[in-house]
Amino acid sequence: MAQATFSVRMDEALKKQFDGLCQEFGMNASTAINVFARAVVRQRRIPFEISSPETDITREGAMQAFMALRAQAKDNGTADMSLEDINKEINLARMESET
Repeated sequence: MAQATFSVRMDEALKKQFDGLCQEFGMNASTAINVFARAVVRQRRIPFEISSPETDITREGAMQAFMALRAQAKDNGTADMSLEDINKEINLARMESET
């Protein structure tokens, strides 16, 4: 069977924890990912439940959250940022997280 490479980006601390736990199980991370992939294919589903902690997301709740963020932006003096300014901030945050 031909082999393929699978690359995953993950938080460094999470990777260290995952690697350590895999070692305790007597395998490496690559083997653990293969076990997971085989289970997904065999069962034709994710082999554990994925859920959201908040089950009742409504338009009203979303609007309240948006308005709270808007008020916070006004309080922080960032409510008048242009889209270009916002994108610059996002790019700076991404660059900082990669270092």
